[in-house]
Formats: sequence, C-alpha cells, structure tokens
Amino acid sequence: MKGVAPLIKGVSFAALLADKAFDANWLLEALDNRGATAVIPPKSNRVVQREYDEGAYCGWHLVENDFTRIKEFRGIATRYDKTDNSYAANWNLVPALIAAR
Repeated sequence: MKGVAPLIKGVSFAALLADKAFDANWLLEALDNRGATAVIPPKSNRVVQREYDEGAYCGWHLVENDFTRIKEFRGIATRYDKTDNSYAANWNLVPALIAAR
C-alpha cells in the first residue's frame, strides 16, 4: 500500500482495478476525489460492504491469470535473459506459445 500513492500520482485514469488488499479508505477517498472509479472488492471484515463493478473485476482476474501462465516459463519468471531485447522477445513469444496450446 505504501507504493500506490507515488505510482498513481500524476497519472490520469478512469478506473483502478485491484484486489482486496487495496481496499483502504484513504485510497478509495483519493480515487473519489480524482473522479476515478474504484473496482476493488471490499474486504470481508468491513462493517458496511460497498458496491463494486463485478464485471470489470472479472476482467482484471483474467489478466492476472494470463500473467500467471506467462510466469510459468522460467526465462520470464527469473529474468534469465542477458539482454533487454531478448527478454522483450520472450514477452512476445511466450503468449504466442500459450495461444498455440
């Protein structure tokens, strides 16, 4: 949570998609002040459960699943490649291999 504020500072966006770990009052208020929508499911220990866009959250979950599949490849997960170009090439090659399965 400490790194969220510097990351979103100066960046314009319409919505922030995140998991339950980012369900903090200060972040929700900051997003509301910016006019951005928070697509963050509420933690189970919240006294008042708030609404969120479950359809958009499902899309975030699919993206996370794709990154998990990509990280199954050792070269991506450990950044085994020596050069930036070969690492970037693997980021283009691995999704093609996954789609060909």
